[in-house]
Amino acid sequence: MAAFVDAYCARPSAEVIARAARVRLLALDVDGVLTDGTLYIGRHGEAMKPFHSHDGKGIKMVIACGLEVAMVSARRSIALARRARDLGIRHVIQDAQDKRPALSALCAKLRLTTSECAYVGDDIVDLGAVRAAGLGVAVANAHPRVTAASHWQTQRRGGHGAVREVCELLLAARGCLQDLLEQHG
Repeated sequence: MAAFVDAYCARPSAEVIARAARVRLLALDVDGVLTDGTLYIGRHGEAMKPFHSHDGKGIKMVIACGLEVAMVSARRSIALARRARDLGIRHVIQDAQDKRPALSALCAKLRLTTSECAYVGDDIVDLGAVRAAGLGVAVANAHPRVTAASHWQTQRRGGHGAVREVCELLLAARGCLQDLLEQHG
């Protein structure tokens, strides 16, 4: 955990570390978590989304360590599908107005329990999934109800490296982080 603590100056509790160590699926809300929540609409109605490259690297590291990753969005977006494909994310759920059953169905498909899942959210549409997950995470700028329901909160805001922070927590809890950091150093 030392590399994680050095990078983020926030020591997760023993309970959070234990929960993170059991995670086999990282499920991510999109708008407000992988993006800053701002929606750019082009003149032809297409949505453009700003994704943070640090989050992308964290996702690739988590996948390399053997975890499954999913994007779960209440909206439908070509940009989201493209970003998922670029990162190697195989599980993309769009138009999920109720995220808890979407998460449960994905876990069943992967033969996992929701206790083996981390879910990262920011707004009230994420509450059910945050509460169901073995590790519910709120980004720094999450709605207060999401923060209250979560086991842990990131130091960084959604769209500004919060997902990378979660990825490094999961990697540190699994004992993979230091090796992955040393590969680049």
